[in-house]
Amino acid sequence: MTFAPTDSVTLSGRTLIAACRKLGLETTGAEPIRIAENAIWRLPGQLVARIARPGRTGIAQREIAVANWLVDHGIPAVRPAPGLDQPVTVDGRAVTIWEELPRHRDGTVQEMAHLLKALHALPEPEFELEPLEPFGKIRTRLNQSTVLEEPAMQWLAKYTDGLEEAWTRLLARPDLSRCVLHGDAWVGNVASAENGTAYLLDLDGFTIGPREWDLTSTAVKLTSTSSITHPEYEDFCSVYGTDVTTWHGYPLLRDIRELRMTAYSARIATEHPNHPVALDEVQYRVGCLMGQRGPRPWQWTAVP
Repeated sequence: MTFAPTDSVTLSGRTLIAACRKLGLETTGAEPIRIAENAIWRLPGQLVARIARPGRTGIAQREIAVANWLVDHGIPAVRPAPGLDQPVTVDGRAVTIWEELPRHRDGTVQEMAHLLKALHALPEPEFELEPLEPFGKIRTRLNQSTVLEEPAMQWLAKYTDGLEEAWTRLLARPDLSRCVLHGDAWVGNVASAENGTAYLLDLDGFTIGPREWDLTSTAVKLTSTSSITHPEYEDFCSVYGTDVTTWHGYPLLRDIRELRMTAYSARIATEHPNHPVALDEVQYRVGCLMGQRGPRPWQWTAVP
C-alpha cells in the first residue's frame, strides 16, 4: 500500500463503510490498495471502491460516463460495477465501485501508445467534456503548500503566470489539434493483464484538448527525468506515429508538466509531513525548475 498515515486509512475506511451500506455492498475483509489523491479499496466479490477527494462528485459522474463510453468504443478500460446507482457521496466525497481487473502489472510506454492512438482517433462523446485547463489544479496545490520558503513560492507564482500566458497564446493557434484526452497519460495509469490486454485507469481527468498533451506525459520521462530509455521512447513514437518532442509547442507543454509534477509533490509534502521522500523531492524539483540543479534530464524520485 502507498505510504499514508493511519488516520488517512481510517477516514477513508469510514467513508467506504458508509457508501457501501447505501449501495447494499459487503465490506467485511475490505483492504486498502492505495491511499493517495484518491483512496482505492478492494472489496469482496471482485470489486474495487474508489473514494475521491471532497467536492468531486461531478467529476466522478463524468468518470462513470467516460468508462461506459470507452466500453462502447471497444477501448479496454476499468468498468463500473453494473446495477449500482453511483456515484454515492459521503461527507462530500464521491465513492464509485468498479469491477476488479484480472491479475496485472503496470503498463509499458508501448502499451500506452497503442491506447492513446485508439483514444485520440475517437469522435468526441455526446456528453460534455471540459476543455483542458492545466493551471487551476497547479495553483491550488501550490497555494496550499506550507513546505516551501517564501522566495521559492514567489518565483513559482511568477513562473506559473508566464507559462499560463504562453498557454493562452498556444490555444489561439488555428493549427492546434483537438481530441479527447486522458489527461494524465503515464504508464502508472495503464494496467497490463496476463492475457496481454492493457487497460486504461484513472478516467477522472478526461478532457478535450491538443493530443500533444497526452504525448508529453511520456516524453518528459525521457527529456526531463530520464526515467525511460531512448529505445523505449522510440518504441512509443513508432507505435503512435509521431515524436512530440519535435513539435514547436513541446517545450511549453514540457514545462507545464514539470510544474504540475512539482506542485503534486508539494501537496504530498504538506499533507503528509512524515512522508519519507516528499519534502526533499519538492525542494529538489523546485531547484531544477529554477535552474539550480543543472540541465535536463534530472534525477527526480517518484512521490507515491
